[in-house]
Amino acid sequence: MIPGHPSETSETAEASGRVEIDESRGLCETSPRAHESSGTFEIVGPPQSAVTVTVAAATEAPNATKANCTTTATFVTASTVQTEAEARAALMRAADVGDPVMGRLVDQYGAQQAVRVIRARALPPEFTAREAEQERPPDLAARLNTWYARLAASNPAADVEAGKRSAARLIIPGDSEWPTQLDQLGAGRPLALWAHGTADLRFSCLKSVAVVGARAATSYGSHVAAEFGVGLSESGWTVVSGGAFGVDGAAHKGALAAGAPTVVVLACGVDICYPSSHEALFAAVGQQGVLISECPPGVHPTRARFLIRNRLIAALSRGTVVVEAALRSGALNTASHALTLTRHLGAVPGPITSSMSAGCHRLLRERKAVCVTSPEDMIELVGVLGDDLTPQVRAPAVPRDRLNESTKRVLDAVPTRGGAGPASIAVAAGVGLDTALSALGGLAAAGYVERSTKGWRLRKQQTAYRKALDSATLEPPLAPEPDPAEVPPFPEDFL
Repeated sequence: MIPGHPSETSETAEASGRVEIDESRGLCETSPRAHESSGTFEIVGPPQSAVTVTVAAATEAPNATKANCTTTATFVTASTVQTEAEARAALMRAADVGDPVMGRLVDQYGAQQAVRVIRARALPPEFTAREAEQERPPDLAARLNTWYARLAASNPAADVEAGKRSAARLIIPGDSEWPTQLDQLGAGRPLALWAHGTADLRFSCLKSVAVVGARAATSYGSHVAAEFGVGLSESGWTVVSGGAFGVDGAAHKGALAAGAPTVVVLACGVDICYPSSHEALFAAVGQQGVLISECPPGVHPTRARFLIRNRLIAALSRGTVVVEAALRSGALNTASHALTLTRHLGAVPGPITSSMSAGCHRLLRERKAVCVTSPEDMIELVGVLGDDLTPQVRAPAVPRDRLNESTKRVLDAVPTRGGAGPASIAVAAGVGLDTALSALGGLAAAGYVERSTKGWRLRKQQTAYRKALDSATLEPPLAPEPDPAEVPPFPEDFL
């Protein structure tokens, strides 16, 4: 840095030795000289500010290649990126969320080198050659121009500082809080994540299930989502969703009611509350869970960001359950990402007359999803084999189940009306007379059959509800009789 440089629009520096001006990087490099105190001049100024630097080489410089030379250069500077976090914060401003081209550039050269090549407006030739071999080659020139313009206007240090003021933190790959399952997204992996909340993101997502569905959910969908939120949380599983209306909000509220952390994946900056009516919900999540976003602070949601955000919901969790979804629901987009990432996918069936369950039914019909009807079913689907099995649900037992086979055959042979003798019942049941008589005695004692004047017959079973009295008919209530002492109202009183 030029000694005493106050970051104004112009500055003059004098030095001895050979001077090279690199306008693309904003660096002035000098050859070795007697005192090695300022071998490199770094021009630091406001973003997109023109900086004029004049460097004079003295004749007595021992290693000077040209004496008495003066070089002047004017160029545009950009904010200096010093750390990996600042570099990724700057690239989050430069590229669209989920940009695979930027993802490949960062994977191959690192975030800090990516910032340098974008500022130099010169992508590495080998990278350009590899991108040209893609199935759908991108327009690198247009992207580079867009990145350059956005990067010049970015201020990553200010973003990091603003995040700290709003109690948000920047999580980058390699941090202890970074969820490593996001690496399976490949070039679509987020450059970094902004997080706001008390819960540890990586720890919360170790055992997590994504609960997604329609925003315009029915009462059935909201009820099922809340049940899944409570049931999963009580079993030690974290609920991951998008914080939207309908199924998302119901699942988050269920998790909070169970006292467990929940993860909200936003399509906007963590300092933007969208939808605005979920301000109280997001505040509760911040105290008990965590809100995350790959968008920089201050960025508002768009339709494209919602769809791109869904890949994070699917990647963070072990499996996804679609509670309610129409045929064009965004929840089906999340389901598609889950299938691409080979995650488990479940769907909750609904009424066949409900259009809000048509998407779930199509997933089940095409065998892309497993039918789940309870949180236990979903835990069995995504849990450890043999450890998270759903308890077997058996049909309710009735007293008749305790009868032996011959007694059941005798009971089936007893007529409902009229009556029949023991011999007739024995023949109809295919058992001996002694067996029939023994069975009839036991059935009579148990209250299944009774004797009548015509023989044995089935006993009428008492209903589980009381029959209404004949006088208890649905009649309109009688109007109260008018009080003769009450003064009738005047017509003006109804005006």
